[in-house]
Amino acid sequence: MKAIRLAVAAAASATVLLVAACGGAGDAPTAADEGYPFTVTNCGVDVTFDAAPQRVVLLKSAAVPYLHALGLMDRVTARAGQYPKEYYDAATRTELDRIPLLTDRTDTSGHLQISKEVVISQQPDLVLGEVDNLSRDTLSAVNIPLLEEPAMCPASAAVPNFDDIYSQLRTYGRVFGREAEAATAVTALRERMTKIQAQADPASGRTAAVLYPTVGGGVTYAYGAASMAHPQLEAAGFRNVFGDVKERVFEVTVEELLGRNPDVLILLHGDGDPKAVEQGLTGLPGAENLDAVRNGDVMTQLFNFTEPPTPLSIDGLERIVRRFKAGA
Repeated sequence: MKAIRLAVAAAASATVLLVAACGGAGDAPTAADEGYPFTVTNCGVDVTFDAAPQRVVLLKSAAVPYLHALGLMDRVTARAGQYPKEYYDAATRTELDRIPLLTDRTDTSGHLQISKEVVISQQPDLVLGEVDNLSRDTLSAVNIPLLEEPAMCPASAAVPNFDDIYSQLRTYGRVFGREAEAATAVTALRERMTKIQAQADPASGRTAAVLYPTVGGGVTYAYGAASMAHPQLEAAGFRNVFGDVKERVFEVTVEELLGRNPDVLILLHGDGDPKAVEQGLTGLPGAENLDAVRNGDVMTQLFNFTEPPTPLSIDGLERIVRRFKAGA
């Protein structure tokens, strides 16, 4: 297994000190040094931290709710990509607004375009999120570590679930030396999940599907058992009509949708007008015959409210339950 060794340069402060290896021979270990070096396996690569990261660059938004929950947004010195305001509460939006945006430029496929030089110039001791034109290997060559959300690892075959959220929160807590805060945040999320699920109605027997339509017409994608959409639907009290499909995401026709005819449709999208997203499905020939369309049981939702598994997935679950709560 490949290993990346980090020498994270941390400024001395009341909470974080330089690693013991950089101090004098007579220096005694302190509370801030305890627990380091720490190695985490990420996407099959061992990443070792000798101290808590102090200068973080975000190349994707998935880590934001974790960092906010742990009180770590002040460690983020720069960000790139898209950060839709709809995802965040006022406090998180305020934190994001103070962080310089390097670029939000994407290619025609929606992939972030940013150069190695721009990221290196920020002198990060951790980059969160891997993008196509700036790989882990490229950054490790200049001794900059990278962590990706496990569900977004290229070769990941794991089936996601809500426990992944708690696990990743604890991982970030361990990396940044905020284990107590992580434990508190996990407890709060578990309690919230219990309250949300208590409002769901699994006895209703209703079925659902999560789709990603193409605005303006074209391919429609559905999410199967290997997606975070599957446990999210189950937690909301629905049966995923594509739960027998082992793939994460796949193309689906209106004919197949009509054959499975879900009671509820959740339509995911990356940005833009939700009404246009809905029209991307309902405007397809034959879609008007779907029960969900006829009954008005169609909901649009920003993509990260479902995938990858983060605290935003719990926000998305709450939105689904609220929208389709019996009697609502």
